Amino acid sequence: MSSSEKPEATAAELSDNSRDVEASKPEVDTVHTDEAMKVLANYTGEQTWTGEEEKKLRRKVDWKILPVLCMTYTLQYYDKAMISQAALFGLRADLGLMQGNRYSWMASIFYLGFIIGAYPCMVLAQRYPVERVASATVTLWGLTLILTTVCHNYQGVYAQRFFLGVLESGISPMFMLIVGSWYQKQEQAMRMGIWYCCTGYVSIVSPLINYGFGLIGGGVSSWRYMYYFGGGLTMVWGLVLLYVLPPDPIRARGFTERERYILVARLRTNNSGVRNTHYKMDQVVELASDLRFWLLFSVSLLSMIANGPISAFIPIIISGFGFSQLNSLLLLCPAGAYAGTMMLVASYLAFKFTNIRTYIIFAAQMGTVLACILLWKLPLGAKGALLFGTTILPSLGAGYAVLMGLGVANTAGYTKRSIASSGIYIGYCLGNFVGPLAFHAEDAPRYAPGFVIVLITSLVAAGLIIVYRFVCIWENKRRDKAGTMEGFDHAYEDDSTDRKNPQFRYIL
Repeated sequence: MSSSEKPEATAAELSDNSRDVEASKPEVDTVHTDEAMKVLANYTGEQTWTGEEEKKLRRKVDWKILPVLCMTYTLQYYDKAMISQAALFGLRADLGLMQGNRYSWMASIFYLGFIIGAYPCMVLAQRYPVERVASATVTLWGLTLILTTVCHNYQGVYAQRFFLGVLESGISPMFMLIVGSWYQKQEQAMRMGIWYCCTGYVSIVSPLINYGFGLIGGGVSSWRYMYYFGGGLTMVWGLVLLYVLPPDPIRARGFTERERYILVARLRTNNSGVRNTHYKMDQVVELASDLRFWLLFSVSLLSMIANGPISAFIPIIISGFGFSQLNSLLLLCPAGAYAGTMMLVASYLAFKFTNIRTYIIFAAQMGTVLACILLWKLPLGAKGALLFGTTILPSLGAGYAVLMGLGVANTAGYTKRSIASSGIYIGYCLGNFVGPLAFHAEDAPRYAPGFVIVLITSLVAAGLIIVYRFVCIWENKRRDKAGTMEGFDHAYEDDSTDRKNPQFRYIL
């Protein structure tokens, strides 16, 4: 998984920096410094390590963390995408969602819950052990998912979807925070892509599973079996999560004192610390005036408007091309395989080559732009080309996988980074909230006005990420000209944010 990776700084360079910390072993002030300072201050062993030793330890971390993140995110996207597949098996008719735009509103209300839940969830994740917060939210969202089966009208499913969104809202920001606490900047993009690609790959198998449930009889509508299965599985995993999710290098079980020291010391090159439980309002204020954050927020919002048709309408759109229920589900599989693979490829390129992340995001947006043009302009008889359009429509996901890592890597200060993670995700939620509302029942099966909106917003998002690149280049050059070169003297000073630390440099 990580055998080809190279640390961004040599062990000798890192150990030279850490000797200054080791010189004083008194009480560590964790209000103003990162909790990682405790690990550095209390370590008395050899302070250097080899590249091979670090590589072996990084591989151990990968196998402890990534399978857990992947399983959790697989369940989350399986749950989110279930609504579009259940719609083919009577959910819309049973719950009164066929009238007007009720189905579109049901898809959007889920993300309204996301918007409201993301910020408080991240505050809880900073203040309390992140594994406990994650376990509680996953278990409760599984229970809420099962409660879909007791809904009998559109008002009931609106309320259920809202609270489901509230409970699911914190998972992605928490995962972004966890990855930022374990990995160096250049390593983060690949790890983000590994768990985020599950949104694509689960779409290969979920249509097959749900089609099987759709064929079950037994006295209730077949779509309800999908929710019994998904909700029950999620609740079990939520309980397991409490014991298997490693929170951060400071508190995680299964590491020796030396391994913990290396894990913390090597993160000095991030210039952003590891963990601090003290909520700092001044960092929130700083984030609110940070142009770079608002550019990433806008890119997240605008690009994710395209996710509305992907998550809620693609099976319905495909069936409008003249395919049966079974074939409409089966034809989701190529899009899932494409999306998952592109997320991995984009993340690997971001890891392998420095300062190309904004270009990767731009290219991903262009893939979605092409898909919108095909689905908007081609005649319904051109089924092959239309299906190609539905397959490449999720290209934006590859860009978002890279964007998440970019936001984490370019933000220092634990409170600022945690709120930035949730803020970028709120942009994701707003885009997903608006997206389904652009697709109206009377526009079926082409939904031309909806695809025009997605085309425009995708183009604007592509332009803004290039603006972000040049803003970061300008700031890096300004700091170079000021005479302070990149360094890591303030890496564990939690009051020293990316804006306040002149040694911090932004990646592109």
